Amino acid sequence: MAVDLWGRACDRPDTSFGPSNVHRLQHSAPSLRAAAFAALLLALLSPEAHAADEGVTPASTAPTAAEQSARRAELDAITRDIDVTKERQEALRSEIAKLDNDSTSLTSALVDTGERATELEKKIDKAEQRMSSLLDEEKTVHDSLAARRGTLANVLAALQRMGRKPPPAIVVRPQDALSAVRSAMLLGAVVPELRGEAIQLAGDLQHLLALKGEQERERDRMRADSTALAEERTRIQLLVEEKKKARVASEQQLADEQSRSEQLARKATSLKDLIASLEKQVAASADAAAAASKAEADNQAALESGKASPNPDSLGARNRIAPAVAFGNTKGMLPMPVNGVQMKGFGDADGLGGTTQGISIATRAGNGVSSPADGWVVYAGPFRSYGQLLIINAGGGYHILLAGMERIDVELGQFVLAGEPVAVMGSRLLASNNVDGIGATQPMLYVEFRKDGTSIDPAPWWARSNDEKVGG
Repeated sequence: MAVDLWGRACDRPDTSFGPSNVHRLQHSAPSLRAAAFAALLLALLSPEAHAADEGVTPASTAPTAAEQSARRAELDAITRDIDVTKERQEALRSEIAKLDNDSTSLTSALVDTGERATELEKKIDKAEQRMSSLLDEEKTVHDSLAARRGTLANVLAALQRMGRKPPPAIVVRPQDALSAVRSAMLLGAVVPELRGEAIQLAGDLQHLLALKGEQERERDRMRADSTALAEERTRIQLLVEEKKKARVASEQQLADEQSRSEQLARKATSLKDLIASLEKQVAASADAAAAASKAEADNQAALESGKASPNPDSLGARNRIAPAVAFGNTKGMLPMPVNGVQMKGFGDADGLGGTTQGISIATRAGNGVSSPADGWVVYAGPFRSYGQLLIINAGGGYHILLAGMERIDVELGQFVLAGEPVAVMGSRLLASNNVDGIGATQPMLYVEFRKDGTSIDPAPWWARSNDEKVGG
């Protein structure tokens, strides 16, 4: 329609069309320019005009499932294949060899390293969210450009027609005045309209370039953080190996007790039954339970004598070899065991007609898992549908259960500090809901607190801020 309108306005033989004519036509009567602008605007916005644009329609700005999957794969690829060089591994081994090979020094180094790794994991998660937001914004700009293809195509078509049949010069013949006025009417509308479209298009393209640049900088930051995280994870693994060497129990004795505990797990009918049988029939688990009971009794005696506060400021010094605070008094102080987003809370519907007895946290593949509290390991191994299961006796009849990990790095009877790395999440992805716009499936850590064999809500125990009090 716009092309036809222009054709009727300048149905003349081709003649020269210089800058002076453009200047005169741009100063045509305002009423004529307004009429031409209205006619052209109606033509450009008409359904017929858009239908002529090869079926181009404005696209939705919401990412599709396929786009979300591709985006997640792109973000994962940035961090997936980063390894620590052999030279750096040797430097880390030399660094750890210089530490005092006693359990407390190694544990303190483990907690420090675990905290650094957790902070890096949080930075990478935030970077992924920023990258996802940048990709959404880029798609919005692309969609905006696609939505205006019809308008731009019709304006350019009108200009192309104008180039083939330019308006006549008024000074040539007086009878050309009517055609010149018609040309001026359309040109007065087209030139400002085209200028506005060009300015907006240039702005969008500039914004697109800026988005590309920011995406590249975000990728560089993610790669740097991922490299640092890979190094911290290597340090954790080396420290774990060194700590295992420092344990007094013989490897054969430990292997026998581990085998015995797994046999009991296969026979147990419930978690309560498993814990009870372990702490009665496996020496390492029984010793751990006894140590937990003694520590709880000592802490209660300190409270009754006034030597300890019922509202402590921290969980104790890093060199502690037993809980310095009774578990019941650690509410609001414990660190989350893994960096991630809680998907199910205590008491939520479990999808099977019942309610959940713990919480489920969606996390990244390969993330480290730390102990939420001080305590002794009474079980570490597979158990029914839980997969790899870790049970920690925190004293006072409290047990902490962690499940869903790929690898457990602690052993039966071992004392662990709150915040100490104890396991690693795997790469197996479980279905989850959309988390903070990331839109992905992620590994899931299950956490359950128990008191005297009954599940309890862990919410009151978690630290309220990022300054989680895991040590002095």
